Amino acid sequence: MSSTVLAPGAAGTDERLTGVPGEPLAHRRYRRMRFIRRFEETLLQLFEEGALNGTTHACIGQEADAVAVTEHLTDGDHIFSNHRCHGHYLAHSGDALGLMAEIMGKEAGVCRGMGGSQHICAPGFKSNGVQGGIVPNAAGIAMANQLEGNGAVSVVFIGDGTLGEGVVYETLNMAALWKLPLLVVCEDNRWAQSTPVGANLAGDMAARFSAFGVPVREVDSTDVEELSTIAGEEVAAVRSGDGPRVLLIHTYRLCHHSKSDDERPQDEIDAHWLVEPLVVHGRRLGDADQLRIDDEVETALSEVVATARALA
Repeated sequence: MSSTVLAPGAAGTDERLTGVPGEPLAHRRYRRMRFIRRFEETLLQLFEEGALNGTTHACIGQEADAVAVTEHLTDGDHIFSNHRCHGHYLAHSGDALGLMAEIMGKEAGVCRGMGGSQHICAPGFKSNGVQGGIVPNAAGIAMANQLEGNGAVSVVFIGDGTLGEGVVYETLNMAALWKLPLLVVCEDNRWAQSTPVGANLAGDMAARFSAFGVPVREVDSTDVEELSTIAGEEVAAVRSGDGPRVLLIHTYRLCHHSKSDDERPQDEIDAHWLVEPLVVHGRRLGDADQLRIDDEVETALSEVVATARALA
């Protein structure tokens, strides 16, 4: 097994992060989710050490969403993400070193250290910390794909808090009218920062999309296999030319909104730790395989951090 950690932008990644050739799919999915989890936890540790500046928004607890959706995308498809983008980017590219270097402000980062944690620009991937601002961008790429007739789709990840932004609804209106190949993945965290969704979102969440005639697939799950089956069907429907669709995932962010701000009840958080993605999917693996993958991920991540620290 190769232990080479490739430079940012290189064609390929360390297989310990993305899946060993011939590895069972269940193992590969666990590996990818485990790496995203440990990447995020490591970032939080680096902030505690003072090794990083600014802020970051971790996706701990939502790794299954990123893995399930991205495994159905191909070259030419585009992903648009938000301030909580690391899991989406890692699942899409496997470029852990490029992302780590970027967050560290290094020249070798994905955006030469100028985009930081939230603003990533890479082949097939764009993220922006402005709530809702990425949705019209995703629709624009979807329209370009439609005009070119290349069969590519545009996927945009938003959260429940983004449903308060008017530009989302302007975009849905146009996307529905023009039948754009756009999949909106709404990750309902149940909390917008530290405000429960019931305190800032009126009406039914799914109805906001269906009002534009956009089909909504709603699922409450942390199971990567279940989510992958559903995501595959939704991506295929969009790719077939049926127009935009919405995948509404009721999920849960196990960590704070951004490093330390969290006013949620601890017993609620504790209950969700019992059904988080690694626990649910980890039951499908034997203890030995799970420990082996954990060790391989830990070694690979340590190399990524050490390499990124040494970069100019």
